Amino acid sequence: MDPIRIAVVGMGKIARAQHLPAIHGNRAFVLAATVSPHDPGEAGIPHHASLDSLLAEGPAVDAVALCTPPQVRYDLAAQALARGIHVLLEKPPGASLSEVAALEAQAQKTNATLFAAWHSRFAAGVAPARAWLAERRIDTVKIVWREDVRVWHPGQAWIWEPGGLGVFDPGINALSIATYILPRPFFLKAATLSIPANRAAPIAADMEFRDTAGVSISMDLDWRQTGPQSWDILVETDAGQVKLSKGGAVLSLPTGTEHNEDREYPGLYDRFATLIRGRRSDVDISPLRLVADAFLRGRRETTDAFHD
Repeated sequence: MDPIRIAVVGMGKIARAQHLPAIHGNRAFVLAATVSPHDPGEAGIPHHASLDSLLAEGPAVDAVALCTPPQVRYDLAAQALARGIHVLLEKPPGASLSEVAALEAQAQKTNATLFAAWHSRFAAGVAPARAWLAERRIDTVKIVWREDVRVWHPGQAWIWEPGGLGVFDPGINALSIATYILPRPFFLKAATLSIPANRAAPIAADMEFRDTAGVSISMDLDWRQTGPQSWDILVETDAGQVKLSKGGAVLSLPTGTEHNEDREYPGLYDRFATLIRGRRSDVDISPLRLVADAFLRGRRETTDAFHD
């Protein structure tokens, strides 16, 4: 079977650190081209300044991985899907729910694969946590996602603009895990968004959710953390506490702690290859929907101005 010829569009930090190594390590794919108006690309790989240029001049591609900021992703995805090219959307899959819905409808019409790629769901501890929790009574859930924005997103002005999500850019990773491992849907009851005086997106958020059986789920997001960083989900059950830490990489059960090989992005590309071969899409918007609800229903408070 011929490998899937893929182009990476948007050559920022996440593309270089995660997407390119995962593609090079997966025999189902071959990196056919890169696209960026600012980055020079990879040695020996065709490079274009725009997707327009790639599609006009080649080389031919079967799929694209869109690693651009979400605010510009819709037009690129629509352009690719119109040509029957399969599309992987880095998280979040779009700047709005309506954009993603329109892309999903277009993918169905063109019989192309559209993949909303929630990479944190492929962290080593996530699938085992889901299986363990499926057989237990869940009493409470606490999500603590605190990191230093200056370390993880230095100089990324787009992330503070409308559609960039602010602290929900990492926070949506936690929601992608929670919506996957918890057995019932949950919804927002209250939220407070802390927005710097000189920014359009929040730097912190406190949120309260409830699932359809009445279980309380709290979420603490903060981009002002210094020192040790926290990416933890704690679930109290009738059989003891379950803890996912380090963004889902480490699973602690009442019976002990599991340390498995981290294959987030390799797992992501395994899934993308399977979807393409089957001509299927995977467009779960539940994490983005919860973020949208936070902006819809959350109370806003102004906090100190933020400067990189």
